[in-house]
Amino acid sequence: MKKLTDYVKTAEAADILGVSQNTLRKWAASGAIPMHRNPANGYRLFKRADLEKFLNKVERPVRPNS
Repeated sequence: MKKLTDYVKTAEAADILGVSQNTLRKWAASGAIPMHRNPANGYRLFKRADLEKFLNKVERPVRPNS
């Protein structure tokens, strides 16, 4: 079962990722990070699990093509 505590608002999500809120909004608009809307007030919400997945992708080393 999903809980509202599984989600964070834009400011907290940006802080977790270490980027500005505008950067996070752009990433969400482009589909780089999944975004949800709170049905009660329309605020952007980000799942903590999605933020963790995104960070794990960023942390992977890039190997040069050989």
